[in-house]
Amino acid sequence: MDAYFIATVLIFLSAIFGYINVRFLKMPNTIGLMIITIIFTLIILLISVFDTTLLELEKSIISSIDFKTVLLDEMLSFLLFAGALHTNFEQLKIQRWPILLFSTLGVLTSTFLVGIAMFFILQVLSFEVNFIYCLLFGALISPTDPIAVLGILKQAGVPKKLETKIVGESLFNDGVGVVVFLTIFQIAKSGVEHTSAIDIMQLFGQEVLGGIALGAVLGWVSYKLLKTIDDYDIEVIITLAAVMGGTVIAHKLHLSAPLAMVTAGLIVGNDTVRSATMSDNTEKYVDKFWELIDILLNAVLFVLIGMEMLLLVFEGKYIIVGIIAIPVVLFCRYISLFLPINLFKKKLDFVPKTNLIMTWGGLRGGISIALALGLSDDMHRDLFLVITYIVVVFSIIVQGLTVGKLVDKYKKEV
Repeated sequence: MDAYFIATVLIFLSAIFGYINVRFLKMPNTIGLMIITIIFTLIILLISVFDTTLLELEKSIISSIDFKTVLLDEMLSFLLFAGALHTNFEQLKIQRWPILLFSTLGVLTSTFLVGIAMFFILQVLSFEVNFIYCLLFGALISPTDPIAVLGILKQAGVPKKLETKIVGESLFNDGVGVVVFLTIFQIAKSGVEHTSAIDIMQLFGQEVLGGIALGAVLGWVSYKLLKTIDDYDIEVIITLAAVMGGTVIAHKLHLSAPLAMVTAGLIVGNDTVRSATMSDNTEKYVDKFWELIDILLNAVLFVLIGMEMLLLVFEGKYIIVGIIAIPVVLFCRYISLFLPINLFKKKLDFVPKTNLIMTWGGLRGGISIALALGLSDDMHRDLFLVITYIVVVFSIIVQGLTVGKLVDKYKKEV
């Protein structure tokens, strides 16, 4: 099945489902698209009792797509650059220290807490799973997904200073989370005895620091090029080239492409850089172009997430573990945020119930599913994929639909 046909089907479904959502359901697009796609897939499963044609077609499309590669190596760079481009840089600078701790110490703490909790839960339920594989699950489920977070927070009415913390954390912690996952994955493959602390530090340093450095260079070069011309169509193409070229370079040099794109997007989107490099006309076209890219890729991504359920092995015990994992992951996130929030609470005037709102507003999404799909069979891929999918669906639908109500509840205190 060729790529053009698959892309056509996905965009067609995104358009139809998006129309149904806007016309009838009126939910945030990310949530509405995923709910409609899941319902659509369930209807196809029911129809397959009488005729398997549609089911075989959908399975063929999904099996033809390497979700992990498509999201992590291709789509994610565009989505993160677009998200960072529209993030308030000045607010981000003010909140930089808690955001740094949320996206590093917070991710690491959550990874180990989830890993330890799931290891004991699986033992109680008679699953013989090595601790290192439980840590892998902790690493893939701990980062909040900026793609899901950015779309939903816009409609939730979250106070700006809290929104900056959640968005800033989610922009950076997925890059850190992917690196943590890859590090633990390497240890799981090679064995603890064949992996030294120096190897881990080298991999982590190269990916994280190298990715940020590459992003800074890309942002600086883009700034210099944009400053010397005033032609909106070429300037739009320059930003596109920075993302595509930067992603290729990051992969070749084994650097973190997500962190590179976030850094480049923050530099190019900085108000000071904008005023020095872009005319009002150029700024309008650049913003609209990346907004359209963001909307299109988001729509396709959440349709894909809904369709991915066809790849799952739904066994009763797997579903039970997945349901148990929901409060475990939420509790571990709450604990992992406790230290950073209390360190900066007075200095940065945190809004009341920040920990609770950040816990409930820290949504999981496609990145977690993509990483789970990258597990090998000996790492209990089917088990962890079902658990991840259940946590992600709950996160996007239940948390996504209620985070606005949670914010409203505490608005008087805010």
